[in-house]
Amino acid sequence: MRVGVLTGGGDCPGLNAVIRAVVRKGVQDYGYDFIGFRDGWRGPLEGDTMPLDVKAVRGILPRGGTILGSSRTNPIKVDRGIERIRENLQKLEVDALVAIGGEDTLGVATRLHEHEVKVVGVPKTIDNDLGATDYTFGFDTAVNIATEAIDRLHTTAESHRRVLIVEVMGRHAGWIAIHSGMAGGANVILIPEQNFDVEEVCGWVDSRFRTNYAPIIVVAEGAIPLAGQMVTKDQTLDAFGHVKLSGIGDWLASEIEKRTGHEARTTVLGHVQRGGTPTAFDRWLATRFGFHAIDAVNAGDWGKMVALHGTDVVTVPLEAATRELKTVPPALYDEAKVLFG
Repeated sequence: MRVGVLTGGGDCPGLNAVIRAVVRKGVQDYGYDFIGFRDGWRGPLEGDTMPLDVKAVRGILPRGGTILGSSRTNPIKVDRGIERIRENLQKLEVDALVAIGGEDTLGVATRLHEHEVKVVGVPKTIDNDLGATDYTFGFDTAVNIATEAIDRLHTTAESHRRVLIVEVMGRHAGWIAIHSGMAGGANVILIPEQNFDVEEVCGWVDSRFRTNYAPIIVVAEGAIPLAGQMVTKDQTLDAFGHVKLSGIGDWLASEIEKRTGHEARTTVLGHVQRGGTPTAFDRWLATRFGFHAIDAVNAGDWGKMVALHGTDVVTVPLEAATRELKTVPPALYDEAKVLFG
């Protein structure tokens, strides 16, 4: 059997660990041949490939990014996109496909499965917002990077008695914000799932200063003020219809300065959360996902995604993973609010 592998969407620590695990187990246990598709769905759409064997995956376990490249190409929006992918898979004699990605990449995989393409999905996103899995690899690394940044900002906040705001990624889910905010001892955490009151935030800021400490605020890029709207860089959309988020941190800093008189500064972590070497947990999870993905291929368990349930890796239907975003529940946010102010 010849198996194609691709990585789509935003890059993420742990992608190379999945590729390595898929190829190593696929070659050693099942005798499969592998071919890598470059730059996400652009690869099978245009027939752009690279060799993928045991030699190609040596030494890539600790590397960030992806040796296959990635993109936000959406074949559903391309004329005859699905048909072209099927035709190219046939020409290249690819029997099955392992698609590693988030909601958009796996959404395309779901459509391909509906068109009788043999596909298995692997969940990837630093946002941890995919349904049907407890965790996605890449999330732990992003949280650790954000937590380290918060730790470092505490000392400069105290030195200058400033409000320091840390804007983290997550799009429409606040998982990175709430995990890193709680771990880093933030005094306020703002997430997309709960619209925030600027006056209440300012009250928490004043309360913190009254105890002779400077506040740290962690805000998710998709957080929205009451009676306000999401802050975006511009109005352009990517191939999957997503806006470019960022700017809520600067907006919040300006409002805090106007309303409290305290100096406020914003640090936008941005893509640094995606980069660099993955944590031990993400390497472990990504490797296990890779092993179980190639097992699913061998079992002919098509149209499924590997998922973490507790400590077990299982397979679930692709549509279950992409049906709706997994967001922070109100009860968890209420726990974090005990620490505010």
